[in-house]
Amino acid sequence: MAFINSLLSYLLLLIIAAGLMAAGIALGIALRKRKDRQEEASGHGTES
Repeated sequence: MAFINSLLSYLLLLIIAAGLMAAGIALGIALRKRKDRQEEASGHGTES
C-alpha cells in the first residue's frame, strides 16, 4: 500500500511539473509572437 501511495505522489508531481512546463512553453511562444508582430509593425525586423 505504501508503494502505491508513493507512486501516486510522484505521478502527481510529474503531472504538475509537466503542466508548468507546458504553460511556460505556451507563454514563451505567445510572447515571441507578440514581439515579432511589434517589430514587424514598427519596421525594425531583422534582415535575414
